Amino acid sequence: MPTYSEELDALAAEGLYRRMRLIAGAQGSRVQLDGKEVLLLCSNNYLGLASHPALKAASAAALEQGTGSGAARLVSGNMELHEQLEERLAAFKGTERALLFNTGYAANTGIISALVGRGDTVFSDRLNHASIVDGALLSRATFVRYPHCDTAALEKLLSEKRGKGRCLIVTDGVFSMDGDIAPLAALVGLARRFDALLMVDDAHGSGVLGATGRGSGELCGVTGGIDVQMGTLGKGFGSFGAYAAASAEICDYLVNKARSFIFSTSLPPAVLAASLAAIEVVDSAEGARLRDQLARNAVLFKTRLEQAGFDTMGSQTQIIPVFVGPAETTMEFSQLLLEEGIFVQGIRPPTVPAGSCRLRCTLMATHTEEEIAEAAEKIISVGKALHVI
Repeated sequence: MPTYSEELDALAAEGLYRRMRLIAGAQGSRVQLDGKEVLLLCSNNYLGLASHPALKAASAAALEQGTGSGAARLVSGNMELHEQLEERLAAFKGTERALLFNTGYAANTGIISALVGRGDTVFSDRLNHASIVDGALLSRATFVRYPHCDTAALEKLLSEKRGKGRCLIVTDGVFSMDGDIAPLAALVGLARRFDALLMVDDAHGSGVLGATGRGSGELCGVTGGIDVQMGTLGKGFGSFGAYAAASAEICDYLVNKARSFIFSTSLPPAVLAASLAAIEVVDSAEGARLRDQLARNAVLFKTRLEQAGFDTMGSQTQIIPVFVGPAETTMEFSQLLLEEGIFVQGIRPPTVPAGSCRLRCTLMATHTEEEIAEAAEKIISVGKALHVI
């Protein structure tokens, strides 16, 4: 059996070794990375709210209530701010209730493993986030993965399982590594036809997509047909945490059954207050302006890369992958860009399948046209040098 050191050496040899880089200061379009200023092109801070004055002020004021909650919410850690934020999230998402979780990973593993179990079936898009996969495995339900966005294949699978326990269809709203959007209207139709629950992980759509930032469900016109809307507060909202927005019955059930909720110390006051402030910004004229700017930035960047010959893998959002292929070439691409002052991460297995490695570029509303042009020019130059295009 190989030692841990030998396994790490093997990862390095295959171009799969990972390490963390140190960012100093606030998240903006430019940051200090390992002591060097770089253009940030791999943050999920899509609207630039992570350093917004209103969020910082709200967070600072909430420190008067302490730096921590002290316990899980079912013990003594349930505070007024928790309930205020849940009420605001439910109103924002148009549901009866909402329930906070500490992270998106905790939300997905907790929600899925609570709603289904042995004898039930989870139908999951093949490109869903790892937290969805882990939640399905933890549930011990039958785990069925359908081809990416293939509703015809899903329909066939559902018909074969009809009448055999509960059925839960789970999909990303926006797929985090490809930037495309799930066929939510068709999924809502299938869920109703086959008496299945539909859960949508809208981590990368909430605050960003739709006329009012309600997410991929609003964009597709089917918000009311989604049984469980999971979202995060650390991306478009610039804060931290996650939530399930659903009926009162489902939220009450999760309070009693979701282990990642029951057995976790609750979010601290400063984080809760920042999230409340973020929703107000998203709901304001400023939020609408930021969403419009983000959409323009994404189109501008994607168009420049595609005109140069890059494959952006069908992206429809602010997440714009640049297909490379081999892991080694992808990581060399990322490193050469860093030397040119552009920070964008290479994505490799197990995050994506072998042979489909890519640069995962993410746009922010705070990127200027000049910064987008600079990034595109350098990506094109390095791509040509590496014979990616």
